[in-house]
Amino acid sequence: MQNKRDFTTWDSLPDILTAKHIAQFLGISRRRVYELFQIHVNHGGIPHFSIGASKRVDKEDFKQWRNKLKEKSSVN
Repeated sequence: MQNKRDFTTWDSLPDILTAKHIAQFLGISRRRVYELFQIHVNHGGIPHFSIGASKRVDKEDFKQWRNKLKEKSSVN
């Protein structure tokens, strides 16, 4: 049996997120998440930190990033 977990709600997300968590939560590809990591935060990129070659995102930073996008899209 596979131990596959769905990350589709805030409560299901761990405190430190990977690209896989974010991709599943947003319904986008991991590749797109990595592209968003390459964009500066001031231009809409996801705030993150590196552990070696791995990228990680604090859950609260991700939540704030998402809320900013929602506010920006509701203004337009």
